[in-house]
Amino acid sequence: MSKPIVAIIGKPNVGKSTFFNYLVGSKISIVQDTPGVTRDRIYAETNWRGRQFTLVDTGGIEPDTNDIILSQMREQANLAIAMADVIIFLTDIKQGVTAADRDIALMLKKSGKPIVLVCNKADNYEKESQEAYEFYNLGIGEPYPISASNALRNRGCIRCNI
Repeated sequence: MSKPIVAIIGKPNVGKSTFFNYLVGSKISIVQDTPGVTRDRIYAETNWRGRQFTLVDTGGIEPDTNDIILSQMREQANLAIAMADVIIFLTDIKQGVTAADRDIALMLKKSGKPIVLVCNKADNYEKESQEAYEFYNLGIGEPYPISASNALRNRGCIRCNI
């Protein structure tokens, strides 16, 4: 039996590559504060809580753009969604729910795949975990607040049960 494929999907600069690197336990994806660094799909075999799977990092999705590079990044993300068994929808808790988040959520729901909603950049867990409730409005399910950068830096608990 082949390993399940889990794709990390979201807007640019929400921390997809940082989260990817944390889950695989190695700095495979390039991480910068500049949006658009990851443009293609990046794959790694990993194990999370005893489950083996293939993890896919993707470039950010800008739903309403005519820019050639951003359109190609969106196409790469669409390919990852099509091949995925499970989708991690990574959002930025500090930005709150944006129009792009709503568009991506709708696109992901249409895929019919299981979706795990993760709200990244919850660096102050006690304060920002309350802000995660806004993300229920996406209609995907329970949002899991995390801090991928703190977890990667500390290699500790990311404060969620995903």
